Amino acid sequence: MTSPRAIRFFTILSISIVALSGITWLGLGRITAAIPKLDVFAGLEDRPKKESSAINYLIVGSDTREGLTREETRRLRVGSTAVAAGKRSDTMLLVHISKKRDKAAIISIPRDSFALIPEHKSLTSDKIIPATYSKINSAYNWGGASLLIETFEDMSGLHIDHYVEISFVGFVRMVDALGGVEICTKRDINDPKSHLSLPAGTHVLDGVDSLKYVRTRTFDGLGDIGRMKRQQEFAGAMLRKATSAGVLLNPIKLLDFINSALASVTTDSGLSQGDLLTLGKQLRNLSASNVRTLTIPLKYYNYNKNGVSAAVLWDPELSAELFERIKNDDALIDKVRPEPSASPTLVDKFGTKTASDNPCNESKG
Repeated sequence: MTSPRAIRFFTILSISIVALSGITWLGLGRITAAIPKLDVFAGLEDRPKKESSAINYLIVGSDTREGLTREETRRLRVGSTAVAAGKRSDTMLLVHISKKRDKAAIISIPRDSFALIPEHKSLTSDKIIPATYSKINSAYNWGGASLLIETFEDMSGLHIDHYVEISFVGFVRMVDALGGVEICTKRDINDPKSHLSLPAGTHVLDGVDSLKYVRTRTFDGLGDIGRMKRQQEFAGAMLRKATSAGVLLNPIKLLDFINSALASVTTDSGLSQGDLLTLGKQLRNLSASNVRTLTIPLKYYNYNKNGVSAAVLWDPELSAELFERIKNDDALIDKVRPEPSASPTLVDKFGTKTASDNPCNESKG
């Protein structure tokens, strides 16, 4: 059963890349030199072909308690490393950055997605485990980053270029470095599992309360679907704050944010400081309005088959079309002109939002 304590990280990569454009070679070298590396692509065979110079990142949130202070652990009520040793993840994001580096898409991968986990070697022994149906988060739990990448590539047909894994502590420190993030909720939140209690309205949340907010899921009856919607809204709020003049024009706050963002990050062994710096320069002008957030389209929300229960099943047609567009770096929203004299009409099949969309500005009626 999936742990309710898992964390969602929607914006870390996009925000960090934007902010990196303001860091010098020397400063960036000092930061990236300390980032742990994993050889996550070793042994992966028959991988999907890379179709363009666009870049696909697989982002994973780890619920490890390493690095949390005693006070943060107490406020989060998540238990210490002694209580919850190791790390688990049911948080997965695909971040697609266009070949021109002028647009990005952050796609939520539901943790309960019905999946066929490929044959793999056990993490605890040399035993070979045959291909098994389960939920996609099992791939990480059973075989780590490599098995998760293999599973997602098999399901999507996409080529993953880089892998980034982030822990509780990185998220908390990042929000605090920004001075908090503003969110709004149209209804009261009282979630006994995340221990978050907020009245309806606008709030500026610190790191710990932000962590509670992005993992709350039991108060509205929508479960992970509602949680993913809130996470996407939080992604936009955090990106707006990170790219605001108050952060980008404040060298101390900017460096504090970058250090916080990268302090608890693990990446694939091929992600170098040169890659980060080049990408940062290319994305200097990337704005929140050019970052789209969405969830892989779903057909069933309570899917039961092959011994797997309460899974979600991707919509075979819409998800295939979404992945094909990403593979070819095509637009996620169609622009059509029904008649020669008519104005262009935008058609969004996938329900995307931009990171600049602010629910606090929407009518509360």
